[in-house]
Amino acid sequence: MEEISGNPVSDFDFAQLRRFPDIEAENLFAHDATDELILREAEQALALAGHGEVAIVGERYGALTLATATVHGLHGLRVQQDGLSGENALAANALRAGLRESYTSMPLSAELFDRVKVVLWQLPRSLDEVAEVAELIAAHANPQVQIIAGGRIKHMTLAMNAVLAQHFSAVTAGRAWRKSRPLLINGPVNDGTAPSFPRREFHADLDLWLCAHGATFGGSKVDVGTRFLLEFLPQMQPQTSFAIDLGAGNGTIAAALAKARPDIHVTATDQSAAAVASTTATAAANGLADRIEVVRDDALGTFADESAELILLNPPFHIGATVHAGIAHKLFIAAARVLAPGGELWCVYNRHLDYRSALDKLVGPTEVVGRNSKFTVSVSRKS
Repeated sequence: MEEISGNPVSDFDFAQLRRFPDIEAENLFAHDATDELILREAEQALALAGHGEVAIVGERYGALTLATATVHGLHGLRVQQDGLSGENALAANALRAGLRESYTSMPLSAELFDRVKVVLWQLPRSLDEVAEVAELIAAHANPQVQIIAGGRIKHMTLAMNAVLAQHFSAVTAGRAWRKSRPLLINGPVNDGTAPSFPRREFHADLDLWLCAHGATFGGSKVDVGTRFLLEFLPQMQPQTSFAIDLGAGNGTIAAALAKARPDIHVTATDQSAAAVASTTATAAANGLADRIEVVRDDALGTFADESAELILLNPPFHIGATVHAGIAHKLFIAAARVLAPGGELWCVYNRHLDYRSALDKLVGPTEVVGRNSKFTVSVSRKS
């Protein structure tokens, strides 16, 4: 990648960064041009910032954090990452660079922004996520906070500027570079209203409230593939008293299963902090908090071998903005390890993906039990 010349950030070796333990492949990268552009635009603000006055939002694998610590010598950096695999990758990259003590990983919260003066922000694609972050910064950061944000141009829209303008008096687009563009944001507008997240929506056909924080895939809606999978709840391991909702999202599957089968205790797990918070809120909203345990976990890493008889999964078919089957296969392998002999993995996936052969190989004999114009539902039994 072409460097940004004449700027101290060019002295940082981005090539040292790895995505591991997240999926690694030739078309998946540990940093991009947006990281470098944000750091260039933030040079003056970071030079004037003190220790503990900088928050980094939407960090990927450590580019913003470790370059800031290296180039500007700052510590006490507050870093938010939605994905646990990204947190673990940052920790590994920081350890190799001798910078593990330079930052603290924090959830998206008021504490993350309390009195901070500089925010570096890898902009998300979701407008709801933009709104939740903007709302928190405006309410809790220093009134003179400088926000240096950036994103890939193809994912940035005028609607994003309109959302930001609800919370800040000045939103200025900077010069594009390598298909990325910075936004310089300041003048927080805090009207004292209560936080609007998590948002909630009642779905009469399921008799469920669904709650969602901004970064949760699908928001408070019912994913159409998930809706198809729910038709098969009565057929799933009728004797079991424990099930895992792998990749819980907003908690639809966990809540529907717990509601339909009162004898089952559900552990809902997701590597996304937003999904974990959303599922927790969904369980509480439906009076199911005593029967749904929610765990932030990457690919069942904290679950014992052969400890479950039933796992439900609606696997993602993309990593970030890149279509990639690697994450689905990673989850299939994890489910195979955690399933007890005779245990069942129920999946729903886009019909064109045809995961049956992979499930046969990685989990066990797989049967297609449902198919419509868009989705396939399968059950794999652990040999």
